[in-house]
Amino acid sequence: MSDLSSSPSPSSSSFALLCSTSFAAAPPQPPWLALHRCERYQEGRSNLEGTPMPVFASLACEYGVKYQKFLICRRRLLRLRLRLRLPQIPYAAGTDDSRPNPIDTLLSHGYSSAAPAGAALSEPCPATVSYLISCGLTPAAAAAHKLHTLSTEKVDAVRALLRSYGFTDAEIAGMAAEACHRAVLLMRSLDNHLLPCIQFLRDILGTDVDVCSAISGAPRAMESSIEKMRPAVAALRRLGLPEESISKLVILELGVLLTSPDRLSEIFEDLKALGLSITDTPFVYGIRALCGLSRETWLRKLALYQSFGVSEGELLRAFKKQPMIVLYSDENIKKKLRFLLDEVKLELTEVMRLPLIIGFSLEKNTKPRCAVLSVLMREGKIDPSTNVLSPLLASAKAFSERFVLRYADDVPDVVKAYEGKIIFEGFRDQDVLVPLKS
Repeated sequence: MSDLSSSPSPSSSSFALLCSTSFAAAPPQPPWLALHRCERYQEGRSNLEGTPMPVFASLACEYGVKYQKFLICRRRLLRLRLRLRLPQIPYAAGTDDSRPNPIDTLLSHGYSSAAPAGAALSEPCPATVSYLISCGLTPAAAAAHKLHTLSTEKVDAVRALLRSYGFTDAEIAGMAAEACHRAVLLMRSLDNHLLPCIQFLRDILGTDVDVCSAISGAPRAMESSIEKMRPAVAALRRLGLPEESISKLVILELGVLLTSPDRLSEIFEDLKALGLSITDTPFVYGIRALCGLSRETWLRKLALYQSFGVSEGELLRAFKKQPMIVLYSDENIKKKLRFLLDEVKLELTEVMRLPLIIGFSLEKNTKPRCAVLSVLMREGKIDPSTNVLSPLLASAKAFSERFVLRYADDVPDVVKAYEGKIIFEGFRDQDVLVPLKS
């Protein structure tokens, strides 16, 4: 990685010109449930022989293929659960277990049958409801499915087909544990879409491992055709980005290939105005960050940081180190900066010198750690003048070992603080540590 400090310093005029532009004040994509028209894919299996298994597995795990409404019976469901080795998660009345049972999710999206002639759709089959509850569904969820005890061969066909491609039971169970709301990708033609796209990426990246990494990072991009990707690749080359950097960029963010050539030209112009060299590693990360923003939004982010008193030089150096700081929402940025400056009493220059801290979650990371440090200062275990930036930036394992496990026996409050059961409200007055109500 290039030394960030070696990047040329931007001229004040370039940055001022960039910021003078007027400006004004975006779901997890779930995996598959089942294969649609299994016969079609059986016929096309020979077309997949040239597709590396990691790539196909990545595509299937992210999207899968559109399902039809399968006919489910108690016997088939039992066989499905046993074959997939899905865990039984007993339902306990009065509990709120947010962990979904894989078979619950599997059955909750479209695995229902048409009712038999004359059957009332409003009444679920009691035997099926009883069985679903035994599989771990809540009574309400089981009754909501309104499944009927009708036979089907398609569930078996789905599992058999996936196994024929090399999927293990664990992989199939993992895919089954998710819901399928988007199934565009694998409904596309194998010959006319999937394989050409994979080969297109292979030509850019060189290896199947890198192709798999790129697809896993942004599988939605694979819904688009090669014709929509080619202009971006041509633009990156025309703008002078080295082939090695293009490969790295595509692995980092496959979605960059859906960016218009005009927008890429703007991004290159803006990054150069910030003083970044096209050969520097931060340039690639800068492209990755800005591809997710419009130019107006990007300029608004710069102005937001400056409203806190961040100088041009500090902002540019911070962006070079951590381009992702411009991707956080305005409210997120404000909330974190106010906490770090007002509650933790850090200097603005310190925060911008180590901008990684802006990306950490306040509730899950920064506040609990501050509470732990405050408890230890109160108990005289660490010096109150300790610079807290280093502990806040440490890995979870390092922080836990050094500040929690080390003192857990002598100072039990550190465990409570780390679990979020003690409120942190500043280092100045230790009396502000208020235990939360149990």
